[in-house]
Amino acid sequence: MFGKKPQLKEGVHVFSVKKNGDYNDFIFATVTGIEGRKVGVSGVIVNPVGLKNKLEQGKTGERSREILENPTPDNVVLALVYRVEHENFADVLDLDKDKCDIIPPKVYAMLDGWIRESLPEFINTVLSLPPGAERDEAKRVLKNRMDTLIDKNLKRTLYSVCRSLKILN
Repeated sequence: MFGKKPQLKEGVHVFSVKKNGDYNDFIFATVTGIEGRKVGVSGVIVNPVGLKNKLEQGKTGERSREILENPTPDNVVLALVYRVEHENFADVLDLDKDKCDIIPPKVYAMLDGWIRESLPEFINTVLSLPPGAERDEAKRVLKNRMDTLIDKNLKRTLYSVCRSLKILN
């Protein structure tokens, strides 16, 4: 009736965090192997530098601090509207000390696509420009990028984020 809880096994997508200074970077990856309490993963690690900078400048609130201190698969997309740095990540997580949450394939695909399609840069460009011709052009570029996305879940999430940021005309 309630379904089975997903099992941690090879090929499953996971979300984890890694301390980076005062805050956490976040990882979304695919399990590549399991040996006891050690889990090999391969994916992407994201440093939300834009949100960290906004927080240090006092331009954000407690919600942003919460995202940086306790990122979850549900709240990290809010960190992805600002500039991010990312790199490939292949390492071993220790289940006794590292967070390792199983995430659905659609969530993984959305997060992975968001980074691989460079969406934070497009959104950040729009948000950082003052109203005018340059910002209007940046909005057109973002809208064009949205229209070329194939993944429907990614496209829907991007439209939702852009609407909430009031950057769609």
